[in-house]
Amino acid sequence: MDNYTIADNFSLLSKLMEINGENSFKAKSFSSAAFTIEKLPAQLKDMPRDEIFRIKGIGESTGKAILEMLDTNAFSLLEQYLLITPPGILEIMKLKGLGPKKIATIWKELEIESMGELLYACNENRLMLLKGFGAKTQENVRQNIEFYLANRHRFLFAEVDALGHSLEGKLKDLFAPAPVSLTGAFRRNNPIIDEVEILIAAPAETVVQQLSALPGLALSETQQQHSTWQLDEKLKIVAHSCEPKDFYAQLFATTGAAPFIDKFNAAGGASFIKEAVSEEAIFSAADMAFIPPCLREGGKEIDLAKNKQLPELIAPADIKGIIHSHSNWSDGESSLKEMALAAKAKGFEYIVISDHSRTAFYANGLQIERVLQQHAEIDAFNKELAPFKIFKSIESDILNDGALDYPDEILAKFDLVIASVHANLKMTEEKAMARLLKAIENPYTTILGHMTGRLLLSRNGYPVDHKAIIDACAANNVVIELNAHPRRLDIDWTWLPYAIEKNVLISIDPDAHSIQGFDDVKYGTLAAQKGGITKANNLSSYTVDMLETYLQQRKQLKNIHS
Repeated sequence: MDNYTIADNFSLLSKLMEINGENSFKAKSFSSAAFTIEKLPAQLKDMPRDEIFRIKGIGESTGKAILEMLDTNAFSLLEQYLLITPPGILEIMKLKGLGPKKIATIWKELEIESMGELLYACNENRLMLLKGFGAKTQENVRQNIEFYLANRHRFLFAEVDALGHSLEGKLKDLFAPAPVSLTGAFRRNNPIIDEVEILIAAPAETVVQQLSALPGLALSETQQQHSTWQLDEKLKIVAHSCEPKDFYAQLFATTGAAPFIDKFNAAGGASFIKEAVSEEAIFSAADMAFIPPCLREGGKEIDLAKNKQLPELIAPADIKGIIHSHSNWSDGESSLKEMALAAKAKGFEYIVISDHSRTAFYANGLQIERVLQQHAEIDAFNKELAPFKIFKSIESDILNDGALDYPDEILAKFDLVIASVHANLKMTEEKAMARLLKAIENPYTTILGHMTGRLLLSRNGYPVDHKAIIDACAANNVVIELNAHPRRLDIDWTWLPYAIEKNVLISIDPDAHSIQGFDDVKYGTLAAQKGGITKANNLSSYTVDMLETYLQQRKQLKNIHS
């Protein structure tokens, strides 16, 4: 059992103890231990047993619990609390904004034990009768429940990426030599996946028979040439069946979003689909360039394909450096040097270290003296690691009034500044726009970080006028981040064509808080492809020399002197 699992178990136990009215000191001891374990540089399973009890923040009871989990892969105390807590309460714990004390009040005083009961109570204004609750809290709870219920059977593409391709591989082996392919929204690399669709050139009866033998798959429904399955009781799988001669016609029809198919047909392409020998042949017969699956959404891709003007889409290999990463100077896992060496080992030419600014106290944000200390460390490492380079950056909080988090003389010392909103996210559009526009107009802002603050399937972003933001970035020579974390992917890909039209650079940035986080550039790149981004449109595709030149020229243009 790894550290994260042990920490998660302690964190869950702490909340359950509090909900069940147990001693708050004891509950907090498990919560504190969870925090300690998450920050440990080494795995508990690799430590000598007596050393575990010497870790600051680990007491006798928490130490014994750790040994139990390491030895048995189980945690009996947590299991006891899970048994006495209704399953519906465990689900309610997933809601944002409801802590253990409020959940305990809801459970004990209103006898609510399910999400549905809680939503009903909100609609009946019953939460407002409870101490510590008001109209605003009740409305937030109601909105969070509706958001949760609407999204609980949806997944981030990154969560099902490996699983979908693994399933495709298994079915190709199972049905060989019949062709098999992923299709639908999954094949288009949509950031959110409701179901994984797969096309199989075999009779529907055969498909059902063969899939029934696969572990984890349970048949939900059959409809002529389609069957619907549940994988491990959570992920929806839709299997489409067809004749081998119709495979490419069906692959084309099931891959494209409905608006794309409508536009293709309206452009005279319908007659070229039937019994096609390949998708390339379909586009060729319609006198169009081949449109990659990721672009088949119903935007301007049909016109571009007819005029042979489709862009050469960016690929993961086009990313030359890691922009936006956090070291253990703030809330990252690894040291600055470890991050740099890992990036270099992965073939990147540079890394932009952008730890949190001083207002982000919750993330160990850098006070001015620590900024200067970090810069001295970067200077030393750059001499050692050349020609690989560490760029000096900061992820500056955009404060409530739109100002950045340091005085100009400190901001001028950074190679580039990423400006992001992290606090007070519940804003009207008017407030959000005033805050963002002022930050964009700041001459030290190089990149606007995660534009809306959204967390896919978890938190809606604050409302913004995307066109006005992009226009402001164009006017102020500010780059817009495409935050590559699979839960952000912010700016949304649907706004990328407008950014291209306005000649605004995008920067595909992993927002990496660990070395493993570098790999998220893949998902940022997939989202960028959907928006038609090329490597020329993307700042993190610049070589180290190109980025240095760009930043120098930008400072000269802005008349910034470090």
